[in-house]
Amino acid sequence: MANTPQAKKRIRRNTRRAEINGNRVGRIRTFVKKVESALASGNKDEAVTALAGVQPELARGVAKGVLHKNTAARKFSRLTKRVAALG
Repeated sequence: MANTPQAKKRIRRNTRRAEINGNRVGRIRTFVKKVESALASGNKDEAVTALAGVQPELARGVAKGVLHKNTAARKFSRLTKRVAALG
């Protein structure tokens, strides 16, 4: 168990940050699922709109440090490719 005041503070801080970061990742997942559900229904207009909402969320995740830059780029690229293929 932590003995020093600083170690105790880090434990409090880490649990708080873990909750905040978990909420951020969950928000990104929700936006990605909106695109995937639009793709599953075959609605291109809805998919394009949802894709426009995903891009800033992924960028925000990278800026906040919850996603790696390449991970966000890969997710966005794959979603974009699937939306374009919807034709």
